[in-house]
Amino acid sequence: MNGTTTNETTGQPGAATAHSSAAPPGRHAARAVAARALGLLARRAALLVVLLAVVFAAVRLLPGDAASATSERGEGAAGVAARRHLLGLDRPVWEQFADWMTALPSGDLGTSARGERVDDLLAAPFPNTLLLGGTAFLLTVAAALVLGCWASLRPGGAVDRLVTLTSTAAFALPEFVVSVGLLLVLSLWTDWLPAATVTGADGTPASWTMLVMPVLALTIPQTGWNALVVRAALADQAAAPHVEAAVLDGLPPARVLLRHALPGALPVMATGFATSTGMLLGGAVVVETLFNYPGTGTVLAGAVADRDTPVIAGVVACAGAAVSLVLLLADLIRARTTGARP
Repeated sequence: MNGTTTNETTGQPGAATAHSSAAPPGRHAARAVAARALGLLARRAALLVVLLAVVFAAVRLLPGDAASATSERGEGAAGVAARRHLLGLDRPVWEQFADWMTALPSGDLGTSARGERVDDLLAAPFPNTLLLGGTAFLLTVAAALVLGCWASLRPGGAVDRLVTLTSTAAFALPEFVVSVGLLLVLSLWTDWLPAATVTGADGTPASWTMLVMPVLALTIPQTGWNALVVRAALADQAAAPHVEAAVLDGLPPARVLLRHALPGALPVMATGFATSTGMLLGGAVVVETLFNYPGTGTVLAGAVADRDTPVIAGVVACAGAAVSLVLLLADLIRARTTGARP
């Protein structure tokens, strides 16, 4: 007896012990994905905290403060000083930031300079912004995939050159230029769509037609950018060995594209689409102002004029959380897709 465990079926020493101690591969994969997700989420959260700290510091550097910006006409220096003390503006900015961050995990975004709860101020506008940005995001993904795949079917052909040219031109146009063009063509010249957004009793746009131009103004530039990303990712995949083998096997171009090239291009495409989320929410501020859309753009513009740090930070926190979640999803898709390749 040498103390070695022997498998009764195979007769191999130690086989039974190794089998019993090994965890299922699926469990290891799930743990790895969960650990990666937690790590990515922690990094995104840290970046958001840094961004919020920059917001507090930037507002403090602006001329004036919330006490003077929101003071009543004819209010004296003593009244402004009392308001400044009431708002805590006479305290160091790091103390204000620490207090605001301490309350943030409970969902408390603070109180505005005019005495309103920030979460109440954003309760209706932020969902409207998410509706606008989310609709534009879905249209961007669909249009970019169609254009990029269509151009990739015949590299260097007329369609490829046309898609590349129009996508580059679309991406070069700022949102406000696209908005003005849409207003001229679809509203002033043809009267097909309303020029301004009218809200209903629930604070949302009264008609879906009022969403068309704001959504298009956000979608067109980002579709141009992402169509180029999709086209470039598919071009890289065209040189991959498994794609070249599929072409040599005589498979139809559409099948080669959809079954062999597109899955490999998914990580790059997911990153491009996720990056567009921040651009869509940032562009929404301009578009909402031009179309009188009831989103966070109007709230943010008023908060900047009032030097209202809690409101500005609340808008940035909500938008940053939405962007971070989309980026996290893109990171997980990229990690899973890359890890699944042979």
